[in-house]
Amino acid sequence: MIVEALFYEEFRDKLRCLLCPHHCVLGKNQYGLCSVRANKNGSLKTINYGEITSIAMDPIEKKPLYHFKPTKNILSAGSFGCNFTCDFCQNYSIAQGQPESNYLSPEELIKIALRFDDNIGIAFTYNEPSIWYEYVLDTSKKLKETYPHLSIVLVTNGYIETEPLKKLLPFVDAMNIDLKAFQEDFYKKVCGGHLEFVKRTIEEAFERCHVEITTLLVNGLNDSEEEIAKVASYLGELDKNIPLHLSRYFPTYKMNRPATDIEVMLADKKIAEKYLNYVYVGNVDMNHSTYCPQCKKILIERTGFSSKMMIHDNVCPDCGYGIKIVL
Repeated sequence: MIVEALFYEEFRDKLRCLLCPHHCVLGKNQYGLCSVRANKNGSLKTINYGEITSIAMDPIEKKPLYHFKPTKNILSAGSFGCNFTCDFCQNYSIAQGQPESNYLSPEELIKIALRFDDNIGIAFTYNEPSIWYEYVLDTSKKLKETYPHLSIVLVTNGYIETEPLKKLLPFVDAMNIDLKAFQEDFYKKVCGGHLEFVKRTIEEAFERCHVEITTLLVNGLNDSEEEIAKVASYLGELDKNIPLHLSRYFPTYKMNRPATDIEVMLADKKIAEKYLNYVYVGNVDMNHSTYCPQCKKILIERTGFSSKMMIHDNVCPDCGYGIKIVL
Protein backbone atom coordinates (compact mmCIF):
# COMPACT_ATOMS: atom_id res chain seq x y z
CA MET A 1 0.00 0.00 0.00
CA ILE A 2 1.31 3.45 -0.93
CA VAL A 3 0.89 6.22 1.66
CA GLU A 4 2.45 9.61 2.26
CA ALA A 5 5.67 9.36 4.23
CA LEU A 6 6.66 11.28 7.32
CA PHE A 7 9.86 13.28 7.79
CA TYR A 8 10.80 15.00 4.54
CA GLU A 9 11.21 18.51 3.20
CA GLU A 10 11.36 20.34 -0.12
CA PHE A 11 14.89 20.86 -1.35
CA ARG A 12 15.16 23.11 -4.39
CA ASP A 13 12.98 21.32 -6.94
CA LYS A 14 13.35 17.96 -5.23
CA LEU A 15 12.50 16.28 -1.91
CA ARG A 16 14.89 15.40 0.88
CA CYS A 17 13.99 12.46 3.11
CA LEU A 18 14.80 13.02 6.78
CA LEU A 19 13.93 9.60 8.19
CA CYS A 20 17.47 8.24 8.29
CA PRO A 21 20.94 9.79 8.17
CA HIS A 22 21.30 9.18 4.42
CA HIS A 23 19.05 12.23 3.79
CA CYS A 24 18.36 11.05 0.24
CA VAL A 25 17.53 13.88 -2.20
CA LEU A 26 14.96 12.62 -4.68
CA GLY A 27 13.87 13.95 -8.03
CA LYS A 28 10.57 13.01 -9.63
CA ASN A 29 9.90 9.25 -9.38
CA GLN A 30 13.27 8.62 -7.74
CA TYR A 31 13.60 6.14 -4.86
CA GLY A 32 15.84 6.47 -1.83
CA LEU A 33 18.61 4.04 -0.94
CA CYS A 34 16.05 2.04 1.03
CA SER A 35 14.09 1.30 -2.19
CA VAL A 36 10.74 1.96 -0.50
CA ARG A 37 10.49 5.78 -0.25
CA ALA A 38 9.99 7.75 -3.44
CA ASN A 39 9.14 11.20 -4.81
CA LYS A 40 5.70 10.78 -6.36
CA ASN A 41 4.08 13.93 -7.78
CA GLY A 42 5.94 16.22 -5.42
CA SER A 43 5.32 14.35 -2.18
CA LEU A 44 7.29 11.57 -0.49
CA LYS A 45 5.53 8.23 -0.58
CA THR A 46 6.33 4.95 1.10
CA ILE A 47 5.39 1.83 -0.87
CA ASN A 48 5.64 -0.83 1.84
CA TYR A 49 2.96 0.34 4.30
CA GLY A 50 1.37 -2.82 5.69
CA GLU A 51 3.08 -5.04 3.13
CA ILE A 52 4.02 -8.24 4.95
CA THR A 53 6.61 -10.59 3.46
CA SER A 54 7.27 -12.67 6.58
CA ILE A 55 5.19 -13.40 9.66
CA ALA A 56 5.70 -16.04 12.36
CA MET A 57 5.33 -16.74 16.05
CA ASP A 58 8.87 -16.84 17.42
CA PRO A 59 10.47 -17.40 20.80
CA ILE A 60 11.63 -14.02 22.11
CA GLU A 61 15.10 -15.54 22.38
CA LYS A 62 15.24 -15.75 18.57
CA LYS A 63 15.28 -11.94 18.14
CA PRO A 64 17.72 -12.36 20.02
CA LEU A 65 16.47 -10.98 23.34
CA TYR A 66 17.69 -12.98 26.35
CA HIS A 67 16.85 -10.51 29.13
CA PHE A 68 13.38 -9.42 28.01
CA LYS A 69 10.46 -11.65 29.01
CA PRO A 70 12.43 -14.89 28.65
CA THR A 71 10.57 -18.12 27.71
CA LYS A 72 7.79 -16.11 26.00
CA ASN A 73 6.71 -15.99 22.35
CA ILE A 74 6.16 -12.94 20.17
CA LEU A 75 4.45 -12.41 16.83
CA SER A 76 7.18 -11.38 14.38
CA ALA A 77 6.49 -9.51 11.15
CA GLY A 78 8.59 -7.97 8.40
CA SER A 79 8.26 -6.19 5.09
CA PHE A 80 10.86 -5.42 2.40
CA GLY A 81 13.65 -2.90 1.90
CA CYS A 82 16.61 -1.69 3.95
CA ASN A 83 18.70 1.46 4.29
CA PHE A 84 21.93 -0.58 4.55
CA THR A 85 23.58 -2.66 1.83
CA CYS A 86 25.51 -5.16 3.96
CA ASP A 87 27.56 -7.57 1.84
CA PHE A 88 26.78 -10.39 4.31
CA CYS A 89 23.02 -9.77 4.58
CA GLN A 90 21.26 -12.92 5.76
CA ASN A 91 17.82 -11.67 4.65
CA TYR A 92 18.88 -10.15 1.33
CA SER A 93 15.86 -11.52 -0.57
CA ILE A 94 13.56 -9.14 1.36
CA ALA A 95 16.10 -6.49 2.38
CA GLN A 96 17.50 -5.87 -1.09
CA GLY A 97 14.56 -6.94 -3.23
CA GLN A 98 10.79 -6.63 -3.45
CA PRO A 99 9.33 -10.11 -3.02
CA GLU A 100 5.64 -10.97 -2.97
CA SER A 101 3.84 -9.43 -0.02
CA ASN A 102 0.37 -9.39 1.51
CA TYR A 103 -1.29 -6.30 2.95
CA LEU A 104 -2.38 -6.29 6.58
CA SER A 105 -3.73 -3.13 8.20
CA PRO A 106 -2.45 -2.29 11.70
CA GLU A 107 -5.80 -3.48 13.10
CA GLU A 108 -5.52 -6.80 11.25
CA LEU A 109 -1.98 -7.41 12.48
CA ILE A 110 -3.07 -6.69 16.05
CA LYS A 111 -5.98 -9.11 15.69
CA ILE A 112 -3.55 -11.84 14.65
CA ALA A 113 -1.37 -11.06 17.66
CA LEU A 114 -4.38 -11.43 19.96
CA ARG A 115 -5.22 -14.92 18.71
CA PHE A 116 -2.37 -16.48 20.68
CA ASP A 117 -2.65 -16.74 24.45
CA ASP A 118 1.10 -17.10 24.92
CA ASN A 119 2.01 -14.07 22.78
CA ILE A 120 3.57 -11.03 24.48
CA GLY A 121 3.17 -8.61 21.55
CA ILE A 122 4.60 -7.74 18.14
CA ALA A 123 8.20 -7.71 16.96
CA PHE A 124 9.10 -5.79 13.81
CA THR A 125 12.00 -7.72 12.35
CA TYR A 126 13.33 -9.70 9.34
CA ASN A 127 13.91 -6.54 7.27
CA GLU A 128 14.79 -3.09 8.65
CA PRO A 129 11.78 -1.80 10.66
CA SER A 130 12.87 1.85 10.65
CA ILE A 131 12.12 2.19 6.92
CA TRP A 132 8.71 0.64 7.59
CA TYR A 133 8.31 3.61 9.86
CA GLU A 134 4.76 4.81 9.25
CA TYR A 135 3.28 1.34 9.62
CA VAL A 136 5.38 0.48 12.67
CA LEU A 137 4.39 3.76 14.34
CA ASP A 138 0.67 3.39 13.57
CA THR A 139 0.55 -0.24 14.68
CA SER A 140 2.54 0.41 17.86
CA LYS A 141 0.32 3.33 18.87
CA LYS A 142 -2.89 1.37 18.24
CA LEU A 143 -1.61 -1.64 20.16
CA LYS A 144 -0.57 0.42 23.18
CA GLU A 145 -3.82 2.42 23.22
CA THR A 146 -5.93 -0.71 23.61
CA TYR A 147 -3.59 -3.38 24.94
CA PRO A 148 -0.89 -1.59 26.96
CA HIS A 149 0.25 -4.86 28.56
CA LEU A 150 1.48 -6.14 25.18
CA SER A 151 5.01 -5.34 24.02
CA ILE A 152 6.51 -3.75 20.92
CA VAL A 153 9.96 -4.98 19.91
CA LEU A 154 12.26 -3.65 17.17
CA VAL A 155 15.13 -5.64 15.68
CA THR A 156 17.04 -2.91 13.89
CA ASN A 157 20.31 -1.66 12.44
CA GLY A 158 19.82 1.56 14.41
CA TYR A 159 20.20 3.79 11.36
CA ILE A 160 17.48 6.36 12.00
CA GLU A 161 17.39 10.08 12.68
CA THR A 162 16.80 11.39 16.20
CA GLU A 163 13.40 13.02 15.65
CA PRO A 164 11.61 9.96 14.22
CA LEU A 165 13.31 7.74 16.79
CA LYS A 166 12.10 9.90 19.68
CA LYS A 167 8.57 9.91 18.25
CA LEU A 168 8.54 6.11 18.13
CA LEU A 169 10.31 5.23 21.38
CA PRO A 170 7.39 5.93 23.76
CA PHE A 171 5.63 2.91 22.24
CA VAL A 172 8.67 0.58 22.18
CA ASP A 173 9.44 -1.84 25.01
CA ALA A 174 12.61 -3.49 23.74
CA MET A 175 15.14 -3.25 20.93
CA ASN A 176 17.90 -5.45 19.63
CA ILE A 177 20.26 -3.11 17.81
CA ASP A 178 23.01 -4.26 15.48
CA LEU A 179 26.39 -2.76 16.28
CA LYS A 180 28.06 -4.19 13.22
CA ALA A 181 31.59 -3.07 14.06
CA PHE A 182 33.44 -0.29 15.81
CA GLN A 183 35.18 0.90 12.64
CA GLU A 184 33.87 3.72 10.49
CA ASP A 185 35.60 2.13 7.50
CA PHE A 186 33.68 -1.14 8.01
CA TYR A 187 30.35 0.68 8.17
CA LYS A 188 31.13 2.72 5.09
CA LYS A 189 32.53 -0.02 2.85
CA VAL A 190 30.63 -3.13 3.99
CA CYS A 191 27.28 -1.72 5.17
CA GLY A 192 26.86 1.63 3.43
CA GLY A 193 26.45 3.73 6.56
CA HIS A 194 28.23 5.51 9.41
CA LEU A 195 29.03 4.27 12.92
CA GLU A 196 28.29 7.53 14.76
CA PHE A 197 24.56 7.43 13.98
CA VAL A 198 24.18 3.87 15.23
CA LYS A 199 25.93 4.80 18.48
CA ARG A 200 23.55 7.74 18.84
CA THR A 201 20.55 5.43 18.45
CA ILE A 202 21.92 3.02 21.05
CA GLU A 203 22.39 5.87 23.51
CA GLU A 204 18.91 7.33 22.87
CA ALA A 205 17.17 3.94 23.07
CA PHE A 206 19.07 2.80 26.15
CA GLU A 207 17.56 5.69 28.13
CA ARG A 208 13.98 4.76 27.20
CA CYS A 209 13.57 0.99 26.71
CA HIS A 210 15.25 -2.37 27.16
CA VAL A 211 18.23 -2.71 24.79
CA GLU A 212 20.36 -5.66 23.73
CA ILE A 213 23.13 -5.51 21.13
CA THR A 214 24.14 -7.94 18.39
CA THR A 215 27.51 -7.91 16.63
CA LEU A 216 27.90 -10.34 13.75
CA LEU A 217 31.54 -11.42 13.81
CA VAL A 218 32.77 -11.60 10.21
CA ASN A 219 35.87 -13.67 9.63
CA GLY A 220 38.91 -11.40 9.35
CA LEU A 221 36.96 -8.12 9.23
CA ASN A 222 35.59 -7.32 12.68
CA ASP A 223 36.39 -10.35 14.84
CA SER A 224 39.72 -9.27 16.35
CA GLU A 225 40.10 -9.06 20.12
CA GLU A 226 40.94 -5.36 19.76
CA GLU A 227 37.69 -4.74 17.92
CA ILE A 228 35.58 -6.59 20.46
CA ALA A 229 37.29 -4.76 23.32
CA LYS A 230 36.18 -1.47 21.72
CA VAL A 231 32.60 -2.67 21.26
CA ALA A 232 32.32 -4.06 24.78
CA SER A 233 34.03 -1.17 26.55
CA TYR A 234 31.75 1.30 24.77
CA LEU A 235 28.66 -0.62 25.91
CA GLY A 236 30.09 -1.14 29.38
CA GLU A 237 30.44 2.62 29.83
CA LEU A 238 26.68 2.88 29.26
CA ASP A 239 25.80 -0.08 31.50
CA LYS A 240 27.69 -3.31 32.26
CA ASN A 241 24.34 -5.14 32.22
CA ILE A 242 23.61 -4.55 28.52
CA PRO A 243 23.55 -8.03 26.94
CA LEU A 244 25.90 -8.44 23.97
CA HIS A 245 25.26 -11.18 21.41
CA LEU A 246 28.32 -12.15 19.37
CA SER A 247 26.83 -13.91 16.38
CA ARG A 248 28.67 -16.21 13.96
CA TYR A 249 28.90 -15.17 10.33
CA PHE A 250 28.35 -17.67 7.52
CA PRO A 251 29.06 -16.90 3.84
CA THR A 252 26.00 -15.48 2.11
CA TYR A 253 24.82 -12.89 -0.41
CA LYS A 254 27.93 -11.04 -1.75
CA MET A 255 30.43 -12.31 0.83
CA ASN A 256 32.19 -15.65 0.51
CA ARG A 257 34.68 -15.50 3.38
CA PRO A 258 34.75 -18.73 5.39
CA ALA A 259 32.50 -18.94 8.45
CA THR A 260 33.97 -17.29 11.53
CA ASP A 261 36.15 -19.59 13.62
CA ILE A 262 34.40 -20.67 16.82
CA GLU A 263 37.63 -20.53 18.82
CA VAL A 264 38.04 -16.89 17.77
CA MET A 265 34.49 -16.19 18.91
CA LEU A 266 35.09 -17.80 22.30
CA ALA A 267 38.25 -15.73 22.74
CA ASP A 268 36.24 -12.61 21.83
CA LYS A 269 33.60 -13.58 24.39
CA LYS A 270 36.24 -13.67 27.13
CA ILE A 271 37.48 -10.23 26.09
CA ALA A 272 33.95 -8.79 26.11
CA GLU A 273 33.28 -10.25 29.55
CA LYS A 274 35.97 -7.98 30.98
CA TYR A 275 33.59 -5.07 30.33
CA LEU A 276 30.10 -6.61 30.37
CA ASN A 277 28.18 -8.92 32.70
CA TYR A 278 26.31 -10.79 29.97
CA VAL A 279 27.92 -11.93 26.72
CA TYR A 280 26.41 -14.63 24.51
CA VAL A 281 27.67 -16.47 21.43
CA GLY A 282 25.02 -16.89 18.72
CA ASN A 283 24.63 -19.04 15.59
CA VAL A 284 26.65 -21.66 17.46
CA ASP A 285 25.39 -24.85 19.10
CA MET A 286 26.57 -24.35 22.67
CA ASN A 287 25.48 -23.22 26.12
CA HIS A 288 23.52 -19.93 26.02
CA SER A 289 22.40 -19.92 29.65
CA THR A 290 22.43 -16.83 31.86
CA TYR A 291 24.48 -16.89 35.07
CA CYS A 292 24.71 -14.56 38.04
CA PRO A 293 27.68 -12.24 37.40
CA GLN A 294 28.68 -12.48 41.06
CA CYS A 295 28.26 -16.09 42.22
CA LYS A 296 27.81 -17.78 38.80
CA LYS A 297 24.56 -19.52 39.74
CA ILE A 298 22.51 -20.46 36.70
CA LEU A 299 19.54 -18.10 36.37
CA ILE A 300 18.04 -19.01 32.98
CA GLU A 301 18.84 -22.36 31.38
CA ARG A 302 18.73 -22.30 27.57
CA THR A 303 18.83 -25.09 25.02
CA GLY A 304 18.55 -23.69 21.52
CA PHE A 305 15.64 -21.24 21.68
CA SER A 306 14.00 -23.07 24.59
CA SER A 307 14.47 -21.51 28.04
CA LYS A 308 13.79 -22.57 31.61
CA MET A 309 13.56 -19.96 34.35
CA MET A 310 15.48 -20.60 37.57
CA ILE A 311 14.50 -17.24 39.13
CA HIS A 312 11.22 -15.56 40.02
CA ASP A 313 12.41 -11.98 40.42
CA ASN A 314 15.39 -9.76 39.61
CA VAL A 315 17.59 -11.01 42.45
CA CYS A 316 19.96 -13.97 42.44
CA PRO A 317 18.44 -16.48 44.88
CA ASP A 318 21.88 -17.51 46.16
CA CYS A 319 23.82 -14.28 46.67
CA GLY A 320 21.20 -11.54 46.36
CA TYR A 321 22.91 -9.83 43.39
CA GLY A 322 20.56 -7.58 41.42
CA ILE A 323 19.79 -9.01 37.99
CA LYS A 324 18.61 -6.70 35.19
CA ILE A 325 16.09 -8.88 33.39
CA VAL A 326 12.56 -7.85 32.35
CA LEU A 327 10.46 -10.78 33.55
